[in-house]
Amino acid sequence: MKSLALRDSVMQFGHWMHRHRGLIQAVQWSVVGVYAFLLIVPALLPLPSYQDHILTHLTVFAEFVFWGIWWPFVLVSMVLMGRVWCGVFCPEGALTEAASRRGLGLPIPGWMRWQGWPFVAFLGTTVYGQMASVYQYPLGALVVLGGSTAAAIVIGLIYGKGKRVWCRHLCPVSGVFGLLSKLAPVHFKADPQAWEAFNEASRRGEVVRTHAPDCAPLIPLKQLDSGSECHMCARCDGYKSAIQLSPRRPGSEVVSPPREATLSEFLVLVYGLLGVAIGAFQWTVSPWFVQAKQMVATWLVEHDGLWMLTTTAPAWILTNYPNQNDVFNLLDGAMLVAYILGTGLVLGSGVALMLAFSNRLLGQWSWSRLWHLSYVLIPLGGVGVFLGLSATTVTLLRGDGFRVLWANDVRVALLTLATLWCIRLAWKVLGHYGQGGRRLLSLAAILAAMAMINGAWWLMFWGW
Repeated sequence: MKSLALRDSVMQFGHWMHRHRGLIQAVQWSVVGVYAFLLIVPALLPLPSYQDHILTHLTVFAEFVFWGIWWPFVLVSMVLMGRVWCGVFCPEGALTEAASRRGLGLPIPGWMRWQGWPFVAFLGTTVYGQMASVYQYPLGALVVLGGSTAAAIVIGLIYGKGKRVWCRHLCPVSGVFGLLSKLAPVHFKADPQAWEAFNEASRRGEVVRTHAPDCAPLIPLKQLDSGSECHMCARCDGYKSAIQLSPRRPGSEVVSPPREATLSEFLVLVYGLLGVAIGAFQWTVSPWFVQAKQMVATWLVEHDGLWMLTTTAPAWILTNYPNQNDVFNLLDGAMLVAYILGTGLVLGSGVALMLAFSNRLLGQWSWSRLWHLSYVLIPLGGVGVFLGLSATTVTLLRGDGFRVLWANDVRVALLTLATLWCIRLAWKVLGHYGQGGRRLLSLAAILAAMAMINGAWWLMFWGW
């Protein structure tokens, strides 16, 4: 009875979203207004002093909203409700869709459909964001976030007819959102039997065929069985009496994915979330980074390479704020990029190697099985990025005089829970491919991958 009541409540909420499209659109455009204000205005104001706080300077307030609250909890929303952020709140999604309704409506070119864009876009924005100190300075945020938004609008003006072509193919965080939404306990789902029954009844004249809903992320609605691409906008709810919001066991899409995992997802997760992202959060506290930079600087001095120590770049390319005593020279920029990419390569390859070992222990080599095995690490990937972003939250709260003594306890708890969830998912996934000793040995290899990831976070928060 409880299960039926839950299913009915979830379904009714989907119906409510469908009936209140006007309210959802009002929310979207309200978010666009707040987003534009907090992104543009602080970039026009003088930089805050060390005495300014969250409630006394708009720039610090905007920094806290964007990086202390907004982005960390967008990630949380993906795990709790799927990509509802994309369909109900995202300003880029609303703007690119609006632009495409008034644009040229050209067909989507083949190059844009390349499946590697989610990884390349995530890599580029992550590295560039660190070069421009996106978490600390409003100009960096304006260039990274505003640049992405401008690109979304341009793509909307050129391609698609009222569709979110940018979101489907080029959004820098679409790959991350697609992975995290696999964990969500709800999703919109098409019932193939109900779909065919409706079509049959329509052919007999028993029901009236309705127009297909306007699916902005370009999903074939008959095949709607995954939360990864669905934006949870509820436009398709009730279509052909076959699509509705449905509850499911959290992580069930990881254990039994409706379609094969892909190389693109593997790269975003293993080399992106579990590699490059960790390097981007780590470098500011890493003594290895400082030691390596000192070694290279000494070599440059000895070999007449002082130009790398004295040359700077505009602030929108490389952090350059002399009044804040925060200036990156070319060596800083080069070492920063090398550290982030190097960490991504080393840590990502270590995790990939353990997953490959687990894959081989299960029997004959299978690429599709390797991609699937990587899914079990999604909880650690999501929690890791949340912890990295929330480090800004903690720093700003401490700057305002709050004693955040609970921060490390929360970090330990979240990493522990994510690891346990990964182990549970791994055990279930491995059960599809092997039993007994093979299953246990394969799990041991995946546990080694988890140990590498947790070790990297231990270094950042406790070891250094």
